[in-house]
Amino acid sequence: MGGTVKEVKSKAELDAAVATGAPAILHFWASWCDASKHMDQLFSHLSTDFTSSIFLRVEAEEQPEISEAHSVSAVPFFVFFKDGKVVDKLEGADPSSLANKVAKVAGSINPGAPAASASLRLAAEPTVLETVKELAKGNGSSSSPVGQKGQLTPGDELKVRLQQLIDSHAVMLFMKGSPEAPKCGFSQKVVDILKKEGVKYGSFDILSDNEVREGLKKFSNWPTFPQLYCKGELLGGCDIVSTMHSGGELKEVFRDHGIDIESSTGTNETQDRKGGVTESGLSSTLTSHLKGLINSSSVMLFMKGKPEEPKCGFSRKVVDILKQQEVEFGSFDILSDDEVRQGLKVYSNWSSYPQLYIKGELIGGSDIVLEMQKSGELQKLLAEKEITQKESLDGRLTKLISSSPVMLFMKGNPDAPRCGFSSKVVNALREEGVAFGSFDILSDEEVRQGLKVFSNWPTFPQLYYKGELIGGCDIVMDLKNAGELKSTLSE
Repeated sequence: MGGTVKEVKSKAELDAAVATGAPAILHFWASWCDASKHMDQLFSHLSTDFTSSIFLRVEAEEQPEISEAHSVSAVPFFVFFKDGKVVDKLEGADPSSLANKVAKVAGSINPGAPAASASLRLAAEPTVLETVKELAKGNGSSSSPVGQKGQLTPGDELKVRLQQLIDSHAVMLFMKGSPEAPKCGFSQKVVDILKKEGVKYGSFDILSDNEVREGLKKFSNWPTFPQLYCKGELLGGCDIVSTMHSGGELKEVFRDHGIDIESSTGTNETQDRKGGVTESGLSSTLTSHLKGLINSSSVMLFMKGKPEEPKCGFSRKVVDILKQQEVEFGSFDILSDDEVRQGLKVYSNWSSYPQLYIKGELIGGSDIVLEMQKSGELQKLLAEKEITQKESLDGRLTKLISSSPVMLFMKGNPDAPRCGFSSKVVNALREEGVAFGSFDILSDEEVRQGLKVFSNWPTFPQLYYKGELIGGCDIVMDLKNAGELKSTLSE
């Protein structure tokens, strides 16, 4: 049963495996995500140790039905089953927690040895995530006397750990992802700036450790990431670092602090990059087309499908988040144009979809957008970029109804009605010499459906006077035949 990891190709296949009742661990991964790949190596090791358990792997983006069923919004992600039921979950690249949770659901291979140690030994190979080394260093021990640690409160322990991380390199970057695979456009930009400055630096992926992520915000009194430190002092985030770099101040700071500058190898590659985006290999026509699409809306989403009909769970999640933020956004279906789909990966240096841009800057994919929403960073960023919330539907309907003293919501327009009932009301108003405004409900489905609920009137046309509903075609014609229509609309 154990010793191998089985690829899951359908929900039915997963259900059948889980239905056996045996302990089962499911790894949601993505081929473009380095963290997934590194954790999958450990996952494979564990499958050979816990041979009585079922180890399953599913490519999250390729199986949206399974991903959505387990609320997967970021990878790596693990779900643990026992007796046919979900008993635990784990999000993120955390080798120690993975080994512990596997041991808990399957039973430890060595009752006398803690699973976390085995996990870290298996993960401590040349290919392991750099962040795991940082975690080992931070929890670790060799640089922090055991006796001293025992005398500290939990809050003090975190402060000591944060200071150790900050001081671990002369130039230290706390970012989303790693320098080789940044997980947000702002982290990407700072990484590129440091490359251009030619300095050696350390980094820490704040997505891998929520304690560090939240603790550092308070420790530094700086609410967002990335954060760049030089000799233990906070320089700032992406905007400040970019400004310092452009003005030459960053180079002066490094020089004043005695930071060694590396020889300028790879200068040509750096010169070919704009905003951290390698454009080599793309034609000028395609590059211009991509820039135009990115800047076609202040908030622009490149996704699979359309907002009304997303074609993958990750795209749907970002659409839902943007709707919750109540912002207007443009979109492009990358499934409709393979040249754009492949070209944008190169242009943005981001290998998957969806991709969200704000004011022409890449924010990231679904996992980054979700994290930013949860932390409140997305709302702050939208405010900083002066992206205003779109007007609520009720507010919009109220304005439309009040846009003219006599207002007719109809199918078509007064000169070309598109239904007999609308035509009748238009003729009645004209015969009575009543001036009126109109709105074609066929031109806007949101208004059409929204007005039915707003007015509690299910059909069209609808006639309003000074913001109040008079009624539909039958009521208007009754008023006209009784000689009361003009007086009703002039009270």
